Amino acid sequence: MSPDSPQTLVSLANRMLAREGVLDAFGHVSMRHPADPTRFFLSRSLAPELVSEADVLEYDLSGEPVVATKQALYSERVIHSVLYRMRPDVNAICHHHAASTMPFCLADLKLRVVTQLGASIGKTVPLWDQRDEFGATNHLVTRDAEAISLAKCLGANNMVLMKRHGVTVVGATLRELAFRSIYSCRDAELQLRAMSHGDISVFTDEEIALAEKFPEATLARAWDYWRSRLPNA
Repeated sequence: MSPDSPQTLVSLANRMLAREGVLDAFGHVSMRHPADPTRFFLSRSLAPELVSEADVLEYDLSGEPVVATKQALYSERVIHSVLYRMRPDVNAICHHHAASTMPFCLADLKLRVVTQLGASIGKTVPLWDQRDEFGATNHLVTRDAEAISLAKCLGANNMVLMKRHGVTVVGATLRELAFRSIYSCRDAELQLRAMSHGDISVFTDEEIALAEKFPEATLARAWDYWRSRLPNA
């Protein structure tokens, strides 16, 4: 396949985010079809670090594969299909459970921007609690109604924390998504470390607005670096 094919790019993003500690055996990354906004690309159910081009399938916005398959699929792919339906500005999505962000899903902590690169988080990170609308569940998002509720909580923001579960991050491009996913985790880790030493100093909304838009050259620089760290990249 072409090095710029969606299958190649989604495969690379999965392996990059696994290599950089955002994904482990679980979590998933998708990309909207560059020529058809009613389609997107997502791997079959597989640990992200093992995803190859051949594992990346094309889906419609109902969350079903365009070509029928007997392969196991991610049960939470509805997160991707619903967000692509509800956010036409979003072209890439990551759902993860990174250890650095989980304390913000478990305790009364607010994820803040504490570094310039962390400004990609944005001014607001909402918190979605599945219990509020759906009561006792297994905390997986597998139904349209659950994913719609999650999308409404996300609103126009860049990421949403999921109580007792994880994080969903969105981006206008796959490179932006990778950048935001990685640096939001690093920002969270640095915030937690700094809090152990006392009060923390955070970016103001005005400073976030000045810092949060990263040019393509910056995104490409980071993408190329993370790609270079992949075995056999």
